[in-house]
Amino acid sequence: MTTPRAAIAAMVLPMALAACGGGGDGPGDDSAVLYRGNTAEPFSLDPHQASGVWENNIISDMIIGLYQDDAAGEPIPGMATGYEVSEDGLAWTFTLREAEWSDGVPVTAQDFVFSMRRILDPATIAQYASLLYGIKNAEAVNKGQLAPEELGVSAPDDRTLVIELEYPAPYLPSLLTHYTTYPVPAHVVEEYGSRWIQPENAVFNGPYLLEEWRSNAFVHLVRNPNFYEAETICFDEVYYYPTTDANAAVRRVRAGELDLNTSFPGQQVEELEEQLPGFVHVYPYLNTVYYAPYMPEAPWDDVRVRRALSMSLDRQFMVDEILRTGQRPTSTLVPPGIANYEGVEQADWWDEDMDTRREEARQLLMEAGFGPDNPLAFEFTYRNSGNNPRVAPVVQQNWEAIADWVQVSISGIEVQIQYDNLRTGNFEVGDAGWVADYNDAQNYLYLLESRTGSMNYGRYSNPEYDALIAESNRELDPERRSNLLARAERMMLDDVAIIPMWNDTSRNLVDPEITGWEDNVSDKHRTRFLCRPGLEPGGPAAAE
Repeated sequence: MTTPRAAIAAMVLPMALAACGGGGDGPGDDSAVLYRGNTAEPFSLDPHQASGVWENNIISDMIIGLYQDDAAGEPIPGMATGYEVSEDGLAWTFTLREAEWSDGVPVTAQDFVFSMRRILDPATIAQYASLLYGIKNAEAVNKGQLAPEELGVSAPDDRTLVIELEYPAPYLPSLLTHYTTYPVPAHVVEEYGSRWIQPENAVFNGPYLLEEWRSNAFVHLVRNPNFYEAETICFDEVYYYPTTDANAAVRRVRAGELDLNTSFPGQQVEELEEQLPGFVHVYPYLNTVYYAPYMPEAPWDDVRVRRALSMSLDRQFMVDEILRTGQRPTSTLVPPGIANYEGVEQADWWDEDMDTRREEARQLLMEAGFGPDNPLAFEFTYRNSGNNPRVAPVVQQNWEAIADWVQVSISGIEVQIQYDNLRTGNFEVGDAGWVADYNDAQNYLYLLESRTGSMNYGRYSNPEYDALIAESNRELDPERRSNLLARAERMMLDDVAIIPMWNDTSRNLVDPEITGWEDNVSDKHRTRFLCRPGLEPGGPAAAE
């Protein structure tokens, strides 16, 4: 693969080396550069403004939190070297390693305090802030009811961080691998504000630094010589490309222009396995694809309409004939494989044939007031990445098969814009997906709490549901907690707060000469654990 890869290096590396200060002093071996296809264009690389997996992939190459993901996607110590938990499970005391930001300034516990206050400060307008509501006073701070200084995070000294919780959270180490909990350099953010993340200002504590970001072209990272484990890193540089067009990305992998890509069209799996031996990686994934109806507006405020749409979708056909890479059709939200959770049964209509389901859907819509004289007309918007453009026409056909007075228009939207529309309520029925931030059912079910805000795309609000989630948060017995979460999920599904579609699989194309890649249910693959034969960990940058 060396020769084709050199073609893209000839186009891109001269620009990057010039930016570094001169071609002759830069890496001379293209094998030390990794080219990654990454699904979509980032909205932001500030961990307090990001919200997508494609952003996480880049951010987690640059910043290390208290915990990090290992090659198998499991949480391992990062900036934390150890911790103690109080008897009631509400106070966690972390000991931090000695480490530096890339400008040589020490990373301290106060950086973590600053960062968690910043993401929860309502002035930051962090879309993902609700993920941290388990921290003491976090929700009140985020809603402007308390000052950020009241947040339950403190730094008794530079190497000690204390996190106080509203309720016990045994999954906290897993949550602390998520970028919402990452430190940002307080001294830099205080100087530059939101411009701290620009390449000329940014400093990081992780394996790589942000060298250049060309919008809709690439994000270029270079090795951080101040990273506390710099001697373990193989690749000197990483390029991330937004590969919205999966077919085009496959062509770039075939040509050797990409070492790996995070998606490929399912209908090509057999062809790719034959033509690119060793490249195809398909693996179970903690990801549920679902459709959200915007419930504050009619007709989506009527459960009969939402139920009719859900039951009339032939998920099995979509999985078998379009996706074709092991996806599991479902009418539930929490996927199999979640720790300490047995889940709930499929919907009561699940085993009925499609003709019966469509007839029942027709009757429900007629009861809701729709018919030849009052057609149900709406728009379905979907992410224009992966297999979604091929699934959407089938969804349209399924819904229009209910009756000739059901009229559906479909519109493919760039991934970043689709999620922005979902968060702002600018949609009728929208396609979305949720990947586990940590391996616990609460991470899925919190999405439908009324307090979750913009991440609750359909604005579902049910006080009984909220009460069950709150009770589960206080429950220490794992079995009773699981039962409470299952009751909440069943209630939400009976309300058809969302329309679950399938539990996804990860579908990666990876050059088999890349070592260190481990398929895992989180589908997290940090560059720091990847290598290529002939490269030596540590490289030139580590010795600078």
